[in-house]
Amino acid sequence: MIAERFSLRGQSVVITGASTGIGRAAAIACAEMGAQILVAARSADKLAELVDDIAATGGTAFACAADLSDKQETLQMFDEAEARMGRIDGVIANAGSDGMKTPLVDLPDEVFEQLLDLNLKSVFWSLKRVLPAMIERRSGSVVITGSIGSERGLPMTSGYNATKHAVLGLMRSASAEVARHNVRVNCVLPGLIHTPMLDGLADMFGEGDREQGLAKLGAMVPQGRVGQPEELASAAAFLLSGAASYINGHALAVDGGVLASIGS
Repeated sequence: MIAERFSLRGQSVVITGASTGIGRAAAIACAEMGAQILVAARSADKLAELVDDIAATGGTAFACAADLSDKQETLQMFDEAEARMGRIDGVIANAGSDGMKTPLVDLPDEVFEQLLDLNLKSVFWSLKRVLPAMIERRSGSVVITGSIGSERGLPMTSGYNATKHAVLGLMRSASAEVARHNVRVNCVLPGLIHTPMLDGLADMFGEGDREQGLAKLGAMVPQGRVGQPEELASAAAFLLSGAASYINGHALAVDGGVLASIGS
């Protein structure tokens, strides 16, 4: 019985930002739990590789190349998901960028606007597109990828940090509105997870030596290491599953204890 609650068998799930890192790992995790998947990102080649990898293990996945910072492409992607899978039971809204690491006063307006489009507006468009059908069916779950930057002020990342604070507020409002319809909206808050985004930070910390940089970053984490995408993906897939049926409006930190150990 408990194993069934952790299953996604018979579910149809859309995952954005799925070509690399957390999104890719989440797609694999959800497929392993029995869901059919539509994966979306800008890179058609990387999505095709992911679909092949999932098919090789007996899963079902479809790819849709789309720029999630564009409203029309985002909406068309969900149209394609419904055309291919029939309905959308779950969404992992993971597409995002960290933009430029620079002081706020040096952040170009156009970069800030790009971060708003991809990190925040794409989540708003996604929620607005999928929630009505979920409400009508009285069933559905959305998981949004936030950040430990959703809860703390991180220097040199003002645009990224602002959008990640914003998606947390968006999640809380959405979850409060749809809870009575048996629809759930939650966030995962990645800490220092080893993704292509973190590699850039590691290069900076290691002064060009990535492995040294990763070691330095890991030393800042109470568990003494950086996390892996699969660890975050497991949490996101859990929040989609029936095992999390009474979890709503929650921000789940997957950070090795970072938020618990630094000041608010």
